[in-house]
Formats: sequence, structure tokens, C-alpha cells
Amino acid sequence: MPIAYIWRPHIFLHYMADFIIEVAAFTLESALLAQKAGADRVEFCNDPFGGGTTPSTGQLKVARKMLKLQLFPIIRPRGGHFVYTDAEFEAMKTDIQLCRAIGCDGVVMGMLTPDGQVDTERCAELVTHAGNMSLTFHRAFDRCIDPAKALEDIIELGFDRILTSGQALTAMEGATTIWDLTKQADERISLMPGGGVRTENLAALVKATAAWEFHTSVRMDKVDKKIKQGGQLPDDPGNVTIDDKELKEMRKLLEKLFK
Repeated sequence: MPIAYIWRPHIFLHYMADFIIEVAAFTLESALLAQKAGADRVEFCNDPFGGGTTPSTGQLKVARKMLKLQLFPIIRPRGGHFVYTDAEFEAMKTDIQLCRAIGCDGVVMGMLTPDGQVDTERCAELVTHAGNMSLTFHRAFDRCIDPAKALEDIIELGFDRILTSGQALTAMEGATTIWDLTKQADERISLMPGGGVRTENLAALVKATAAWEFHTSVRMDKVDKKIKQGGQLPDDPGNVTIDDKELKEMRKLLEKLFK
């Protein structure tokens, strides 16, 4: 019996042999590293410093061609808050249509109203455009004023999972909230912890939340010393990639916990 179900025996009984590791990949190189290191799914994004935005059409098409694992692009036209203009909303619909046309397995999205509620009217329209792709409501959820109500709204919209840190800075800090939401959800949706998820806290997170899907960036900044560059730019942080060794360790640990 997987370790999660020792503490939470009435939750997710039909997932007893399974776990999912989703990696936030901000480059094609990172996505390919994640695939090689044992990720089950990639949340494909641009702009790690803005919290993740939708990749370009070219990146999406190449990623779909090169990746065999599940590909879930984020649908987010810019960084910042999750209240979008009409023009941004049109761009989101267009991006979803593209993802569906090129064969992406799912999309990661979410919209809020100015008063901190799930924008159910607009999200419903996005869901329609997504067709049969799997749906993740991203960490816009962690900006909702009333997470219990937001959970019910998202379930009603037909999403498959919610990526959340339990409205805390990290998933470990928000683990109690994630567990409370899991109980409320009662198998109607998956609560996927994300935010600071690493090998060092993974076992504790499984125990505290009964989660079976986990989101991690295993992010690592890399500077390629072989590339010569002159001058300076105001924002040159280097190349964001993933720590493939850390990802392999996370997978080994989950295999032990869920065997």
C-alpha cells in the first residue's frame, strides 16, 4: 500500500499504484532533460522570472515533435495578476486552439475576477476551446479570496487538477490547507502540490497531503562559460535549466513510497 494511503485511506483509492511528477520547464533543453530524467509531464513555459508565460508557436511545435511525455503548456499571456483584458483573453483562446491543434495533452490556465474570485464565465469559455485536453487550474488559485468556494467553482468548470501551494509561499507551508481542500474535494479533482517541492520534503508532503501528483521546477541557473560575450545588459541572469540529478532522486523516492 502506498505510504499516502496509510494516513488517508478513504482518498484516491483508485490511484493506489500511480504517481505523477510534473516539471515546469522554461526552455526546450529543460523539457528534454526532464523527459530523460524521468518526468511524467512537462508544464511548458516561458519567462521564469515572471512566473511563467505561454511559449511561442515555434517552441510549442518543436516541443510537441520532440517530447514523448505529456505536454501541458501554460496559457498565460503575461506575468503579474490573473485579471485579464479582452485582448489578453482573445490571445488565451487562440493559444489554447493552437495547443489543441498540434496535439498537446493538456493546458494549464486560470482567470480571476477583480474581487478575487474564479472568473467562471471566461474560464468556461476557455474550457470549451480546450476540448478533450486535460485541464490544470494554475496557481491563480492561490490568489483567490475564498479557496473553498474557488475549489467548488473549478470542479464545476470541469478541471482535472489544481496546482497549489495551499495559499502559502511553499507547498510544505501550505500542506494543511492542501489536505483540507483534498478532503473537501472528495475525489472530484486532484490537488497537486507545487512550490518548493524537492526530495528533502517530498515524503513529508506525501504524508501531509495524500497527493499523488507533484509539481516541481527543480530549477537551476546555469552560465555556459564556453560562450564568449562582450558588454553588459541590465538583466542577464544566465540560462535557467533543471537539476536532472535532483529530479532522478525525487522519482526514486516516490517509487519507494508508492510501491
